[in-house]
Amino acid sequence: MNDTAARERLEKEKERLKALIHNLGEDAEAEENGGELNTLDQHPADAGSETFEREKDMAIVSNLEEQISEVEAALKRLEEGTYGTCEKCGKPIGDERLEVVPTARYCVEDQGAREAL
Repeated sequence: MNDTAARERLEKEKERLKALIHNLGEDAEAEENGGELNTLDQHPADAGSETFEREKDMAIVSNLEEQISEVEAALKRLEEGTYGTCEKCGKPIGDERLEVVPTARYCVEDQGAREAL
C-alpha cells in the first residue's frame, strides 16, 4: 500500500471514529434533555437501566478513543517511514493485512503470538 493511500485511509478512519463519538455525545445529551426532570419518583429499575446505558456509552467512547490513538500512532509511523513494518521482527506486514487492519503494528505471525499469551 503506498503512503498516500495509507494516509487517506487512516485519515478517513479517524474522522469516522470522531463522528461516532460526536453522535454518541449528541444522543446522550438528547436523552438527558428529554428525560425525566425528577429522578426521585423514578422506579429503581429505570434508574438502573439509565445508569447501565450511560456506562455502556462511556465504554464505547473509551474504545473509540483508543482506536483513534491507534490511528494516530499509525499516522506517526507513516511519517517516520516505519508504517507497514512489523514492530517485533522488522519484516513487512503485507498489503493484505494493512487493507483489513490499517493500524496493524505486527505481521500476522507476531500478532498471533501476542494473542496466544
